[in-house]
Amino acid sequence: MEAPSVRVGILTEKAVSFVFNAEYVNAETGALVSGEQRALLIDNHIVYNGKLYKELFFDSVDPNASFDIKAVTIGVNFHWERKEDQRFRGALLLLASKEGIITINQVDVEEYLTSVISSEMSATASKELLKAHAVISRSWLLAQIEKNTLIKGSDKKYQTCYRDENELVRWYDREDHDLFDVCADDHCQRYQGITRASTPIVEEVIKETRGEILSNGDRICDARFSKCCGGVTETFEHCWEPEPHPYLAVLRDSTETEYPDLSIEEEAEKWIRTSPEAFCNTTDKEILSQVLNNYDQETADFFRWKVTYTQSYLSDLIHRRSGMDFGQILDMIPVSRGTSGRIEKLKIVGTRKTFTIGKELEIRRTLSESHLYSSAFVVDKEEVKLDVPQRFVLTGAGWGHGVGLCQIGAAVMGAKGYDYREILTHYFPGANLNKRY
Repeated sequence: MEAPSVRVGILTEKAVSFVFNAEYVNAETGALVSGEQRALLIDNHIVYNGKLYKELFFDSVDPNASFDIKAVTIGVNFHWERKEDQRFRGALLLLASKEGIITINQVDVEEYLTSVISSEMSATASKELLKAHAVISRSWLLAQIEKNTLIKGSDKKYQTCYRDENELVRWYDREDHDLFDVCADDHCQRYQGITRASTPIVEEVIKETRGEILSNGDRICDARFSKCCGGVTETFEHCWEPEPHPYLAVLRDSTETEYPDLSIEEEAEKWIRTSPEAFCNTTDKEILSQVLNNYDQETADFFRWKVTYTQSYLSDLIHRRSGMDFGQILDMIPVSRGTSGRIEKLKIVGTRKTFTIGKELEIRRTLSESHLYSSAFVVDKEEVKLDVPQRFVLTGAGWGHGVGLCQIGAAVMGAKGYDYREILTHYFPGANLNKRY
């Protein structure tokens, strides 16, 4: 059975510059095209070679042919955001929308995974880690396609937030990608075509795990991953919609199986302020270099970290990021925490307004110019004058949402001699490994 294809959203811009490095067929006209190309959005139409289109599809004549897209933004809203030219195999689809020209790469799933594994981490990572990541990346992708089909076929509108006068709870998944399956950035899985050089070991890993997925009964597992869980994993429902996934369970990232109840504030504070033993508690540069690309290594702290805000900076930041004027910030109070100690709901108390926000990514976005490392943090108020703190210190744990596979922890497990099946069993208890095609 052949692998399915996937439609990956690369960018949305008013103008798109791209280069065909070999002959491609314009499906609209049947003409062969190559070299430098440019498309503009005017009045909700694509202007290309002097003609108007709602969509354009270009397919390669040679399966090894490639095309370049200029000035693709990577790391959108993250601390390392930047633009780069990227190269892709497969087909190119351009769609006109109000926001811009939606640029989509249609590519074989296994080709897609080769890029993801090389982009999400170093292609020089251990083979067992790469095999584990290939399985979960494939599982997640096919689960999202399956989920999208179910959502489109349902009469019930899919909800990603709720709000009242006192509270906003919003979770970010990929349901807004209704014109393509997944996006190319960290919001989904980091995909950069063939821009990042793959290695023979990555290509070998993809071949050896071809078609392998994790399943739960008849359903493909929605296999999530993050950089560092912080010692205990988070459950799905504390980060996204309130629907428990049995294989995305709380567990200690260690050979130890016992863990404290981090939904209790006192236990969470004790855990976050210390540095307990865990697979992901490592400073081994060799292991980290296997997992993290150069720009990821720009962040040195991930297991435990601190961020300090002045009153003026924090009040301005929250105002800009939330769109609400709290005045001076008096306190930030955890209302509820998940299984990893990540805050699910945070009450912000100001001189002008008190409001509660959730879930974890909404909290991270509100308290950072990009994304706070995680929402597993405790707050210290310093230099309190007339009940107004002049400084806030956040002490935190982990990097990312902490659900599913912990990339740093899995890298350590691979270095310790665990094979990929053992790594998957550790992070996805109860899931079954099987071959889908």
